[in-house]
Amino acid sequence: MENQEKPSLVERFTYFSAKIGNQVHLRSLRDAFTTIMPMFILAGLAVLFNNVVFPKFLSGDTLVSFQVWGNVIVNGTLSLASILAAAMISYFLAKNKNFENPIGAVPVSLTVLIAMMAINYSLIPVGAKKAVTVTGILTYQALGTQGMFAGIIIGLVATELYIRLASNRHLQINLGDQVPPAVGKAFSSLIPTLIVVSLFAVLSAILAGFHTDLIAIISKGIQEPLRAVNTSLPGYLLIYSFGNFLFGLGIHQTVINGVLLDPLMLVNMNQNMAAVQAGKAAPNILNSDFTTVYAQMGGTGMTIPLLIAIFIFIKFKPYRDVATLAVAPGIFEINEPIIFGLPIVFNLPMIIPFVLMPVIGALIGYFVTFIGFVKPLAYLVPWTTPPFLSGFIASGGDIKVVLVQVLIIVIGVLFYLPFLKISERVARMQAEQALEN
Repeated sequence: MENQEKPSLVERFTYFSAKIGNQVHLRSLRDAFTTIMPMFILAGLAVLFNNVVFPKFLSGDTLVSFQVWGNVIVNGTLSLASILAAAMISYFLAKNKNFENPIGAVPVSLTVLIAMMAINYSLIPVGAKKAVTVTGILTYQALGTQGMFAGIIIGLVATELYIRLASNRHLQINLGDQVPPAVGKAFSSLIPTLIVVSLFAVLSAILAGFHTDLIAIISKGIQEPLRAVNTSLPGYLLIYSFGNFLFGLGIHQTVINGVLLDPLMLVNMNQNMAAVQAGKAAPNILNSDFTTVYAQMGGTGMTIPLLIAIFIFIKFKPYRDVATLAVAPGIFEINEPIIFGLPIVFNLPMIIPFVLMPVIGALIGYFVTFIGFVKPLAYLVPWTTPPFLSGFIASGGDIKVVLVQVLIIVIGVLFYLPFLKISERVARMQAEQALEN
């Protein structure tokens, strides 16, 4: 037998990262957030119209009447973030685990989520100074951003437990072939549903005895500490850069960012939108829009400056041909053509600026926000929004944000250029060697 060469460190790392990226729970999280993202974008547009567009030509009672349109959209999207997350995570986890009735897992998770909410709420009535205890209600605060991480955890845990129990034939009720299939499936899952909901109801009752609830525990003990670390500037730069490095090895950056960063950045974004909707200042510099506007113009690795550098300074025909094909999707933040066509993957001279340029853009965006030159972004835009338009909308029409984007792109062109020149020389050498051979 011929001796097989041992895989290199890069190959082993690539295999490991790809395996992690395909892990069923992480894949289900990505699928779920991709599905519900349009709801949060709609909420961002509603907040934008309510607080920027309508006040420009309306006032008084007329303005209040028009703002009802945006308020009800926010209530149906942003303020139900935990329900949307739990439902979609439950469905995709069941589907990705090949469970025969994935939609059946959704009502179980939603029931568990509501069962884990607080029984009593301390609220201050309008016009009053002291809080009163109210029972028999659910608040948008608990169902929205504050409870979103609880929705994620319950969507995963409750669904996992339900699938395991529902797959046990000893716990299934078989009514035979004489009943409609939908009725048969409902009764088949009756016992697993009863067990799962009852277990979480017992936990909720125990927590109520200690005057707390799962939402409060997760928010204070898990969500906020994790968000404080991952969405701090060092944490954000480390995680986002590592995700981009993986993309340089051919593994999509959502393997890391889609799990460790995006949900928490979305929590920050939702808090900003809710604050602006309430007439307050947006509290979070780092959020979903921050990445789109400052760190990802042209897509992962901020490749809009790379395309501009090619068109202005590079005469090498293969690079110009690839850039010509990549410019249209690149404007809308889709840059796989340039990543795999130039290529950037496994091309060390290009991986370096691909990883570092978003860091430069993020540092500039953070600095200008920190010193008060621009405000934190507070109007969620789709990640496919072109540069300049993204900054204008996400900031509520602040032209200074657009000027910052222009500055970042100019710096990006200058930063990408020397690495691009090196990559061109390497490509020419490889082409010459291929002709000689």
